[in-house]
Amino acid sequence: MQIISNLVEAHIFRIADSGIEFLLMKRAESEIYPNIWQMVTGSIENEKAYETAIREIKEETGLTPKLLWVVPRLNSFYSHEKDYICMIPVFVGMVSESADVKISSEHSEFKWVDAETAKKMLAWQGQRESVSAIYEFLTDKSSSLKFIEIPLTQI
Repeated sequence: MQIISNLVEAHIFRIADSGIEFLLMKRAESEIYPNIWQMVTGSIENEKAYETAIREIKEETGLTPKLLWVVPRLNSFYSHEKDYICMIPVFVGMVSESADVKISSEHSEFKWVDAETAKKMLAWQGQRESVSAIYEFLTDKSSSLKFIEIPLTQI
């Protein structure tokens, strides 16, 4: 069995009048896992994982993050078809409150939701745990969580 890393998970948030909101998108009928709600995901293509996150954010939402961090966790899954474990780095990007979302054909709709709603809508436990970690990082000043910011000026 192999352990691979060929995917990324990228959460997007904005700070609205009502607080922190996460962008979730509903997968299109024609996609694998149709109609589930998710954050941005995508395949690494001869690039660094954080470059994939930025590219996929732009491709799937039309957005460019103002800030981008590495979330100190990995998600994973086992593929019984190919007998491998996939390790998925997690990123989070901040966009402006007025950012105009333009979803790709991979998704049929989008919503901005608070952290608790996001955790109820996401299909996989690891994704819900990512939202919890991100929310804690953004709101709990006594938290020991440290996120590494990726300087977007170098990209």
